[in-house]
Amino acid sequence: MAEEVILRFDEVTFEYEHNKPILDEASFSVRKSAKITLMGQNGAGKSSMFALIMGELKPKSGRVSVTNGASIATARQVMAQEDLALTVTEYFAKAFEIAPANLAGKISKAMGAVNLEVPVDRRVNDLSGGQQARLFLAFALIQSPDILLLDEPTNNLDQAGIDHLIEFLVMYDKTVIVISHDADFLNCFTEGVIYLDIFTKKIETYVGDYFSVVEEISRRVEREQRKNAQLKKLIIDRKEKVNFFANKGGKMRKLAKKLKDETAELEEDMVDVRQEDKTIREFNIKAQDIAGEIVKITAVKVIHNHEPIIKKVDKIIRKKMHLLVIGPNGVGKSTFLRSLVSGKNEQAKILDKVRVGYYSQDFTNLDFNQTVFDSLSGALNEGTDTQAMRSVATGFLIHGDLMGRKVGELSEGQKGLLSFARLTLMQPGLLILDEPTNHINFRHLPVIAKAINGYEGAIIMVSHMSDFVKQIKFDDELNLGKVYNS
Repeated sequence: MAEEVILRFDEVTFEYEHNKPILDEASFSVRKSAKITLMGQNGAGKSSMFALIMGELKPKSGRVSVTNGASIATARQVMAQEDLALTVTEYFAKAFEIAPANLAGKISKAMGAVNLEVPVDRRVNDLSGGQQARLFLAFALIQSPDILLLDEPTNNLDQAGIDHLIEFLVMYDKTVIVISHDADFLNCFTEGVIYLDIFTKKIETYVGDYFSVVEEISRRVEREQRKNAQLKKLIIDRKEKVNFFANKGGKMRKLAKKLKDETAELEEDMVDVRQEDKTIREFNIKAQDIAGEIVKITAVKVIHNHEPIIKKVDKIIRKKMHLLVIGPNGVGKSTFLRSLVSGKNEQAKILDKVRVGYYSQDFTNLDFNQTVFDSLSGALNEGTDTQAMRSVATGFLIHGDLMGRKVGELSEGQKGLLSFARLTLMQPGLLILDEPTNHINFRHLPVIAKAINGYEGAIIMVSHMSDFVKQIKFDDELNLGKVYNS
């Protein structure tokens, strides 16, 4: 007996306002209990696909159907601003129309499933990025969904958190659809891939683990390129013959017409070869010319057993110095960086007049209501004109069609590239980078690592991606996990 289909897209067409097409008569089905990866280029519309599945968006035509009213929950990748002030208990209560009597027990079970240990009266805004990532998943699980949607679930998780998530997903007996750029993570549990192509707006489905599917796609692209090369050669040959015989008259002119019709058929047979995301252009972040003690850190606040403690340290960061801040999820790394940027940390001060380039893991430093053009213009350093700004933006795949859109309309990957474009335009004296690989396509990471490594200003960085960190030379390390043991 065929396995039951739990989700089906039937010739679904969807577009945003301003005639921005996302899907063109897309059709696919997902069977019950499947573990599926949703792939596609940056900006292809993967998150929009999740919104269509959730019913938050409606197709222009076609139908999205869920079998027997199966329940759906999603673990999002960015916390909504209105939820940040809620306590953990209040946040979980939002998963229900009416909070159940045994909410506390359900919360305990959901948090246990994702290995999250925080007081339930703690405010969401006080949780680390990694703790919030676990909270997103627990929020979805407390609803006991038949279909679980995960959008970049490994962002902000340390390796222990990723390993726990993999173990959970392997054992989870319901349907899971995941968006992620973490290939190793995906390969551990994926059984198939749904591919959304930004250029054709079509859907392709593949069966197999993630690495096998990627190899299959690569082989298919090679076959398509070979076929197109052969067809192109034939088309050129036929067109030359058409031009030759068309001038002969009589029967030769009829032959020319026949060859012209055959050439048109050959051109129709040309395959739309998939175009993967282009890699961003190599770039340099010029440093502000500034000397002295750019950052002086005399103490840090860390979280130990859910309580803040202050520990003295002695760190001075000058030009060309790179400091890596490490420690487990929840110890206070991002909080430390935010307090430093805000200027409100008396124990960690930035030298006056230093331009600070801040990459925030949740993009809270971006104004989502600004246009992309205005966001880039706001980062311009003196002496840089609009033409140079557009050139920098193009290098980060931010083309003219995006300039008039609001920052909030961009995909998370596009917001990440916008952030790096802004850093390049700022020419800062200090870079503060909080999980700068979040949401970034893996193809871009070596280019970004090279630019960061070559930057001649001061750097303070937090990153859980060890392969990325290894590509950058660090002069010093601040281990918040060891600070409270010292």
